[in-house]
Amino acid sequence: MAKYGQAFKDRAVARLLPPESAALEDVAREVGVGVGTLERWRSDALSRPARERAWTAAARFDAVLTAAATDEAAKSAWCRANGVYPHELASWRQSATQALAEPEEARASPQQTQQDRRRIKELERELRRKDRALAETAALLVLSKKVATIFSTGEDE
Repeated sequence: MAKYGQAFKDRAVARLLPPESAALEDVAREVGVGVGTLERWRSDALSRPARERAWTAAARFDAVLTAAATDEAAKSAWCRANGVYPHELASWRQSATQALAEPEEARASPQQTQQDRRRIKELERELRRKDRALAETAALLVLSKKVATIFSTGEDE
């Protein structure tokens, strides 16, 4: 019987619950768990308070998009209906904004990329040279042991 961690269960169940509400069979096929097991996990999750439910990254992003288009009263009503505090929604929005901003800042310049490729080629060339030297040294060591064995047995006679 397979044992699954709580984080794995939470991610699978979060796909089943709103706002994502994926089909039970689809999630079962994707995560490789039986439908009955997923139903049990979902019923366990629904028996807990809404505050303890896990949200997937996609569900959090959808929540941020949904809430961004509404006024404060509608946003508060949506938060109550889905068991989310408004400050959590704000932190999810900030995380999404940071995640979208990072790729541009983290992207390397073409000069840096070219220098990296050059450095990789140099390192690969040095690695091949050292591999050949190591192979040669190992072969010489084996040969010297064979020679020592041949001459040491010849002296005993």
